[in-house]
Amino acid sequence: MNKLKPDLSNLEESFPGDFTPDQIARAKTAFYKKLSIMAHEFYGGKIQVLPRAPVPGFNWFNVWYTPGVSSISTTIRDDNDRSFDLSIRGNLVAVVSDSTRVLGDGDCTPPGGLGVMEGKAFLMKYLGGVDAVPLCIDSRNAGGEHDPDRIIDFVKMCQHSFGAINLEDISQPNCYRVLDVLREDCHIPVWHDDAQGTASVTLAGVINAVKLADKDLSKVRIVMLGAGAANTAIARLLVADGADPQKLVVFDTRGSLHKGREDIKKDPRFYRKWEICETTNPERFASIEDAMKGADMLIALSKPGPDTVKPQWIRSMGKKSIVFVCANPVPEIYPYAAKEAGAFIVATGRGDFPNQVNNSTGFPGILKGALLARSRKITDGMAIRAAHSLADYAVKRGIHPENIVPTMDEADIFPVEAADVAVQAVEEGVARSSPSWDEVYQAAKRDITQAREISHALVRDGFIRRVPETMLAEALAAAVAAARA
Repeated sequence: MNKLKPDLSNLEESFPGDFTPDQIARAKTAFYKKLSIMAHEFYGGKIQVLPRAPVPGFNWFNVWYTPGVSSISTTIRDDNDRSFDLSIRGNLVAVVSDSTRVLGDGDCTPPGGLGVMEGKAFLMKYLGGVDAVPLCIDSRNAGGEHDPDRIIDFVKMCQHSFGAINLEDISQPNCYRVLDVLREDCHIPVWHDDAQGTASVTLAGVINAVKLADKDLSKVRIVMLGAGAANTAIARLLVADGADPQKLVVFDTRGSLHKGREDIKKDPRFYRKWEICETTNPERFASIEDAMKGADMLIALSKPGPDTVKPQWIRSMGKKSIVFVCANPVPEIYPYAAKEAGAFIVATGRGDFPNQVNNSTGFPGILKGALLARSRKITDGMAIRAAHSLADYAVKRGIHPENIVPTMDEADIFPVEAADVAVQAVEEGVARSSPSWDEVYQAAKRDITQAREISHALVRDGFIRRVPETMLAEALAAAVAAARA
């Protein structure tokens, strides 16, 4: 075992040499969970609010507050769009959740979602130069049921303080109605990252995986395990970008989706699932085992594994099979096991395995582009444009079966993605302004660079404490013990 570095770059080398691949995979999960609790407690969360304007002298309080600020209020009163230029609104996102489906943990109660929503805000700032605040709300009505209209009303009321809304971890079927109503009724972009964000980044991975496998998206047969917000949106974007719906099969907990699913047809809340029933799976596959035989691709966003997807299913797939297993926090099957079963390309939602198909390479750039274009919404066309932006970026720097999409540490993907998305917003007529590609790229790059430099300066100057080595050692010891148990 090696001493663990503060940047965690040698984590696998720090485990005992006799660990099996399965023990290493379990140890990594246990390590990150243990360290997360310790680090969040040590820092008291992971975001804070700091001024962005100076105070050269006492009289500047009269500029930033009363009496000078009165002119800001009246100017915005006369032209609400000026709020994007005269306040934080132009670069501010609300991360809104009722915490009813947090990662793979289900309903965590409203405050239980704060860790994820803070994390979203953290990544928006560090990766996209976007300010964000977590807002975890109680969506229960007087009868104790989670009511989508409570979320809708909340967002409509608070939209005037933000440049965009990022919906997160809202259970289905409520998530469908919440997004579709707010996309149309709000005057700013409302984006459901679990749906559109996951779909955009997954599409990017699919584009390059198909390219490496020397296949045609319009001809591949795709099996999708899970029919929640993510996979229903992925299916929609796949078809919009060229996949053949007749070659698509989607499974939920009751079986495959098809025109005979009366249980879905009779429940209007599941209208997004019914759209898939109407257009896919003409063979009406009875089981996933049958559907997987000869299939080109599996896209799973379902029950966390590691034994949700069976190795024998992968063995039955066609040549150069593509397997996306993106459940959090543990993929439906570990990548090494999928590879052993014959998969050509394996992707997960985690950064400690190759091919991380994770929203984190999408939402910071997409939201930044929407904000800089002063967009009124984020359309499916903008999400597809972002997917091709990510895929093209990866191709230009080189792709292979273990590296099909950009990673979060490739800083330039975010301003490139922002510029592509902003241009698409202008082309679709949903933008309030018409910046050029280069103007958006330069503005996004400036803000992202500044956000990172501020973060590093706070650590360097001691305003953010460095991670104690004892904390790393304690988390590592706990992970090793858990893997041996």
